[in-house]
This record gives sequence, C-alpha cells and structure tokens, in this order.
Amino acid sequence: MAYDLDLSFKPVANSKMNKLSAAQIKEYNENGFVQPFDVFDSREMAEFSKYFDGLMDRMGADGAYGINCYQARMKGIWEICNHPKILDHVEDIIGPNIICWASHLFSKSAYDPKHVHWHQDASYWKLSPARTVTVWLAIDAADEENSAMRFIPGTHDKGIFKEQKTEGPSVLNIETVGAEDMGRPFSNILNAGQMSLHADMLVHGSKPNLSDRRRCALTIRYCPPEVHIIDDIWEASVEAIICRGEDKSGRWEHHEKPKNNDVLATSSPLNFGDN
Repeated sequence: MAYDLDLSFKPVANSKMNKLSAAQIKEYNENGFVQPFDVFDSREMAEFSKYFDGLMDRMGADGAYGINCYQARMKGIWEICNHPKILDHVEDIIGPNIICWASHLFSKSAYDPKHVHWHQDASYWKLSPARTVTVWLAIDAADEENSAMRFIPGTHDKGIFKEQKTEGPSVLNIETVGAEDMGRPFSNILNAGQMSLHADMLVHGSKPNLSDRRRCALTIRYCPPEVHIIDDIWEASVEAIICRGEDKSGRWEHHEKPKNNDVLATSSPLNFGDN
C-alpha cells in the first residue's frame, strides 16, 4: 500500500442531522465522544441479550472476549450492525456512506481482574485517515461499579501519544504513557439499550470489574469509504459491510447478509482490539 498514515482528527461539519443536535456535534468535536443515546427498548434488549448469551455459551471459555469481527459471518450481528436506529446516529458523524469494518462482543464477567489500559484505538489499526467512529452498545447496564468504559475528554485531536508495554492482568499489551495527567476521566455510564459514539484516537480504557455483575457490550466500528486499509494482512482479512450509501472507490468489498447463526460454524478473520 502506498498511503501515508494520517491519524489527525477531522471535525464533523454537518448541518443536516438525523438524530444528533448541533450541541451534540459540538460535544463530539470538542471531547471526542458523545453519549448517551436511547436506541433499543427493554423488549429488544431482552432479545439481543438472549442471542449474545447463546453465542457466548457456545464459545465456552473464549466467549467473553472472542466474539470479534463476526459482522459478516453471523446473521444476528450483521442485522444489528445494519440497524437503522444505530446508523441514523452514525450518519450524523461520518456522512451518508457508511462502512462497518469490525465489531466485537466484549463481556467483562463479575470479578474479572483484567484492566483495559489507557489506549488509542487507531494506533493499533492499519487504517488511514483516522475517521472511524465506534458505537458502544450496552447489553448490560454499565456504571463505575462494574467497570464502565472511561474516556479522557479532548485527547482525540492531539495525535498519537507515547506508548509502553502494560504490566499485570491486562486485555491489551500496550498502554498510553502519562494518561493520568491528561485530564479527569469521564465514565461512560449507560443503561442497557443505550449507546455512545467515540472517535478512534480518543484515549480510553476500563478498570477491572470488581463487582458481582457482568458488563457486556457490543462495539461496532464504522468509517466512510475515504478510509484506506494500509496493510496487506488487513486487506485480506477485513470483512466489511456497506451499511448505507455507496463506495464509489470500490476499495471496500461488501458482504451480504449471512445465513449462519452458529458461532462454531465459522471463525473470526482477525482481532481488531478491545474496550
């Protein structure tokens, strides 16, 4: 690939919104995230929770962390990634042409000792420019007690920060250096069925879950077609969905809705990070 890595933040400039207000767009531009959004009601979430519980039960020990990038291989996940209630919010951030290139069901069990240390997602990814917005959909209620994700506001437009290897129980092996000096963290407290949106260079992480309650969420990564894959392994492994609009560049191969809903009948093509 001949593309330079561009990790700069491009402020959203949108005057015609589906769901977000001008104030919420301003908040996203200034802080790198915006929340909470009521997306799914209790009936819908009961169905989703039952579905994901079934997937994790089928995966066994690998279920809590391993249902990663199945958006083009599992019918139920494909449907959620394409759900108009989600896409209407995403469109206000990245525009009418929407690519879903990754998803991750991430479940922190009760008393899970692992940190997700402070990090910037796009520093791990092989994409340029940095224009991905992550939807964090709460399957369970997330609060400070059961390890809600935390953001450091305003760190999304400063470029990449220095990194170092992590120590102790951790989901990731790299962490952002000096994050504790970058400002007061914001806890991404959400009820089941609510979601947040955050930029791909925002410093974020989560503490161990020391409570007796699970904290489960589905993260979905969306970008506009202008984004390039700059790594051959990623080029061969990313299984994208053109969720809305079109890709005139032709660089994103669209995957139609799969019939499969058995998580053991397929496997994830590549691991793209955690929250």
